Amino acid sequence: MIELQGVGYGYGGRALFSDLSMALAPGSFHFLTGPSGAGKTTLLKLCYAELRATEGRVSLWGRDARGMDRDAVALVRRRIGVVHQDCQFLDHLPVAENILLPLIVAGRQDEGERNLRELLAWVGLTEQAGQYPPELSGGERQRAALARAVITSPEVILADEPTGNLDWEMSQRLLTLLVELNRMGKSVLIATHDLNLIRASKAQVATRTLRLRNGRLQQAGADL
Repeated sequence: MIELQGVGYGYGGRALFSDLSMALAPGSFHFLTGPSGAGKTTLLKLCYAELRATEGRVSLWGRDARGMDRDAVALVRRRIGVVHQDCQFLDHLPVAENILLPLIVAGRQDEGERNLRELLAWVGLTEQAGQYPPELSGGERQRAALARAVITSPEVILADEPTGNLDWEMSQRLLTLLVELNRMGKSVLIATHDLNLIRASKAQVATRTLRLRNGRLQQAGADL
């Protein structure tokens, strides 16, 4: 699905990281941790072709990302759902329409409308469907962001610090939703600095934790 082989990224003559290799297999669940500034967000962006590696190869469903034009990238991104930490929405549209936007852009609005009610119930936002983004709490915004990420039925979910601004109870609720997606066969990669969240996940799902530090990617062990 998504594979990185000897990948590096740098800017301004400075290497952020180099020689990274990892693979997101179907149905896998990964955490990516490491200190601030280590490059976790950059690594996620490489996984959905927002950025291009400065060395090595990023393969998306068998295709080298470097050889993809804009249309090819757009097609691949339909298979990837991304939950950004900052949860940007269009404030003049109600929550339900914000969630539907990816399908509206893809010309598949009718498909989304058939599934929207069930999706809103799944993330616990049925009563907020007609509200506007500024009216939502932090936890509600993150659940809306997750709903928007999965409305296209992607095969892979990439989440960048999805619980960074949430209390523990809401973090647990969001984790439960991500675990449920994994049990449906979705591959999940969560970038987080929250080690308690990683520890809590071990009772729910088989996970692999990767640590990005000092420009290298390593599998984290029992010291987490």
